[in-house]
Order: sequence, then structure tokens, then C-alpha cells
Amino acid sequence: KVPQAGYEIKGLWIAGLQRKLTLQNLMFPLKLATSLLESRRIIRQFKPNVVIGTGGFASGPLLQAAGQSGIPTVIQEQNSFPGITNKLLSKRANAICVAYENLERFFPKEKIVLTGNPVRQDLIDIESKRDEAITFYGLDPNKKTLLVLGGSLGARRVNQLIEKELQNMLSQNVQIIWQCGKLYFEDYKKHQQQHVRVVDFIERMDFVYAAADVIISRAGASSVSELCIVGKP
Repeated sequence: KVPQAGYEIKGLWIAGLQRKLTLQNLMFPLKLATSLLESRRIIRQFKPNVVIGTGGFASGPLLQAAGQSGIPTVIQEQNSFPGITNKLLSKRANAICVAYENLERFFPKEKIVLTGNPVRQDLIDIESKRDEAITFYGLDPNKKTLLVLGGSLGARRVNQLIEKELQNMLSQNVQIIWQCGKLYFEDYKKHQQQHVRVVDFIERMDFVYAAADVIISRAGASSVSELCIVGKP
């Protein structure tokens, strides 16, 4: 979906360390060296004015390469408890944008900027979109709507619980928009029926939030921030 929005994606051959001795851990030095070389190539080609890292494994080599090239770097920490990548990068980053207060115990205080997490601007006024959203998804305006969000890839345990309780929930006179994720869509699309919309990915998040009366969601940082804006139970 990102390339469709006009942004090119470049991948790095990098992964995190496991807690036990594995082949993946033995390959880590090679992966790191390769990713650093590729990051330098990306920096040279793209010529950015600033590089932002959000804490994934790929942020490490890329921000390291940017810093070595004299390009300002910014960390965007979305969680209340930072991961190891952001902790390591914080020592050299020019600024650290955080979503929550009291992160001085993890990051240099003088670099911290309290920004909150970025959210979709179209979520600011969703109530005015409710009728349009109900029509868009072919929902019954007289039924309560349960929205289930598992993230773009999907959340296995959430999907298992929804499948187990599906008939019980439908007996409560509700309708369901179930975003099961692209990894699990083939397994759960069989549950598509009159009052159950099973989808792998949602492009119009403003519509599903507007249509929903109750939301079940995995606790991703972006999802939590969006739910705070939306204000739905």
C-alpha cells in the first residue's frame, strides 16, 4: 500500500538477535555489515536533509549511516517503554520525539521533545461520516457494529478468539467488521456473511471508526493513539 501512495520502499537484510544461540544470531554480523553498506548507498542516492527512525531493526544501520554522513537524525519513540534499538541510537540522535512523558530514564533529557504520536488527520471528525460509512460497508443502521482490528499482518490470537465467539456475538444482534490481516485472510474469509465483513486490510480507517460502536484492537502504539482520538469503547 505504501508504494501506491507514492513512496518507494527499500529493504535492509537485518533482523534482531534471538535469546539463544541460533544460525540467525551467527549471521547477524554479516547482516549488520551488509545493511550498513546498503544504508550508506541509500543515503548517497536519496540525499536526505534529515533521517527519522521509529525503532525497528532497520533503523539502526540507517541512522548510523546518516550520522556518519553528518546528516541530522531524529528518533520517533511511539511507546512508553522503548526498545533496545532506540535506546542505543538515542546517544547520537539530534532529537528524540516521544509520545509519553517521563522517558528521561531512558533517553537524554535535553534531546526529548514531547510530540505525541502522529495520527491520521481524517480521524479528527468521524461522527459526521457515520451515515456514509454505514452505506460504504453495507451495514444495518439499526444494529450495533463491532470493529475488530488485528493490524496489517493480523493478530493470530485475536482472530482465534473472534472465530470461537463469532456465533455468540452474532446472537447478540450485532454486526462485525473483522480485519483479520493479510497473513490470515485465506483462513478466515470463509466467515464472510450477511452481518460479518471479513477484510485483510482497511484503507478508509476513518469509515470503520465512524461505523463502529465498540472496538477490539491489538495494542499497537499507533492503534492506541488512534483509539484515544476516536473515543470509542
